[in-house]
Amino acid sequence: MSRILIIIGVILLLAGIIWYFLEKVGLTFPPRLPSDILIKKGNTTIYFPIVSSILVSIILTLLLYLISRFKF
Repeated sequence: MSRILIIIGVILLLAGIIWYFLEKVGLTFPPRLPSDILIKKGNTTIYFPIVSSILVSIILTLLLYLISRFKF
């Protein structure tokens, strides 16, 4: 169990570092996809990342499936 937690921690650390540098360059993650809902009225902006959420869910499901297939 400790090995899995260390691997997850390293992955999260690397993802955080990459995310930080991508924001400095001006890139956002996840990108705003065309099917995401954006409502702007006056000073209020509401963003519903529906398609982005589905995409992240599919990627995480596949990643966790692949991790579960390997025996640590």
